[in-house]
Amino acid sequence: MPSNTPSFVRHDMLPEAAPPISERGLIKWLRENLFSTPLNIAMTFIGLWVIYSIIRGLAPWFYNGVWTAESIRECYDILDGTKGACFAVLKERFPQLVYGFKYPSSEYWRANLSVFLLLVALAPILFVKMPRNMLIFSVVYPFLAYWLIWGGTILIPVLALLGGIIGATIFRLLSSKSFVGAAILSLIAAIIFWTLTGYIIDYAQGFIALKAVPSRDMGGFMLNLLLGTIAVSLSIPLGILLALGRQSDMPIIKWICVIFIEFIRGVPLITLLFVANVVLAFFFPPGTSLDLILRVIIMMTFFNAAYIAEVVRGGLASLHSGQQEAASSLGLDYSQSMRLIILPQALKVSIPGIVNVSVGMLKDTTLVSIISMFDLVGMIRGPILSSTAWNGVYWELFGAAAAIFFVVCYSVSQYSQWLERQLETNNR
Repeated sequence: MPSNTPSFVRHDMLPEAAPPISERGLIKWLRENLFSTPLNIAMTFIGLWVIYSIIRGLAPWFYNGVWTAESIRECYDILDGTKGACFAVLKERFPQLVYGFKYPSSEYWRANLSVFLLLVALAPILFVKMPRNMLIFSVVYPFLAYWLIWGGTILIPVLALLGGIIGATIFRLLSSKSFVGAAILSLIAAIIFWTLTGYIIDYAQGFIALKAVPSRDMGGFMLNLLLGTIAVSLSIPLGILLALGRQSDMPIIKWICVIFIEFIRGVPLITLLFVANVVLAFFFPPGTSLDLILRVIIMMTFFNAAYIAEVVRGGLASLHSGQQEAASSLGLDYSQSMRLIILPQALKVSIPGIVNVSVGMLKDTTLVSIISMFDLVGMIRGPILSSTAWNGVYWELFGAAAAIFFVVCYSVSQYSQWLERQLETNNR
């Protein structure tokens, strides 16, 4: 039945209307995240009460904090019974917390410059958009940092770098024929070069030399940063090699890697540190010794590499066998397929695990205080708290140490998450 109602068609669009206030801005976020359900509302109020209680308890402690005093007794006199922190210990003992109590104060600039150059050297490695030419400095930096921190003649890092260049050149020329043979020959050539040039260093100790600083004089957070950075940097490539060796078809290589990984994972790190401090000395000829920091770095590297190897092995196992078959169909050999196809995918999957192990290793550097190495925690437990002036100050010192490690570890964690987002290709 036809309708008498005239038809109407709008020829222009209505102006866009703003969404309701409950569906936009802060109110929408609060409604969806904090007050969406009765349980969520209850947990929100409980959380707010906990936060309020913590702030109410800590605010006077921070607000009334004393920053200028020469002893804990003077802090108590200034506070005069009021609740407050004695932050003066951080101000007075800041050089010891950062550099240790034996590192020469006139040489602090060397440690500061090393940290700054470390950031410059890491920039092209961590961020792809940085100029690739900066990688040359990244290769040179470890040798430069050794000279700055330990001192001595500049010939030591220069000749060590030349030996590495000779070994790398030999490996590059022979790797196409035999990967393992090229690696062995390059290592032998580098060792021969370093042995021969060692006699030159003995007669040129004063050539462009900085004041030598023994390892025993290093401490504070500088020692934690030194051990953590070197151990993590060396353990990642070693862990990758161990993971590849564990999956190798060569029985000897496979079982060597398996025994190494399982042994290291079955032994606590503190035991390995005691081995580095005491037991290793018995394996050297009489009258010879190996630097303590170097021994600790070796043990920490081995420990971290064993765990990274298992993380990388999990990443390799997650890949489909068709990846290797595709690489073989392109005519790539083992080293090329691993370097160009397999490892990039496996390492992308393994990033969270590698970062987790590395962050744990950075925090485990505080264990060196057990073997009388005065790192950040060792400085607090030893020279600072043992002094009569600051005996009894605990919360301020250990809280500062916790804050320092949190900032560093959280920064590493945030970088890993950013890197995962950059490498995400599933939705592209």
